[in-house]
Amino acid sequence: MAEDLTLIKEGTKEEKYQSLIPQITGLLYGEKNLIANLANISAALKEGMGFFWVGFYLVDSEDELVLGPFQGPVACTRIKKGRGVCGSSWQKEQTLIVPNVDEFPGHIACASASKSEIVIPVRKDGKTIGVLDVDSDLLNDFDDIDRTYLQQILELLP
Repeated sequence: MAEDLTLIKEGTKEEKYQSLIPQITGLLYGEKNLIANLANISAALKEGMGFFWVGFYLVDSEDELVLGPFQGPVACTRIKKGRGVCGSSWQKEQTLIVPNVDEFPGHIACASASKSEIVIPVRKDGKTIGVLDVDSDLLNDFDDIDRTYLQQILELLP
């Protein structure tokens, strides 16, 4: 597959995800390297959905995540387990949707322009190896549509 994405400028959020999924599938096809795949997923989501920030934090030790591939402004490098939205999602091993990050206890403000966030655990062989973190510069920008499709995209990882 060519490394160019066909982007939908108009359409619903669901239609944009539906257009991206086969393209992300093509980008991942045959590639076993986790970092390369996470980098392409980040880029495809940033370009295709227009998110403010998209990236991965990877488990670096039993109590800390480290910044992985991402697209957007510079980010926090390390996050402790249970801290902020990413650390909480990792600790609870569940997706967290935060409509207003300023109201999330212990939110880590890596970028002041971030207003809402969704964080989804990344699992491999039944173990959480990191989290996908997506930030928006709009309040209440994430919902169950995002949860469904982002989880579906993570399931594409080999």
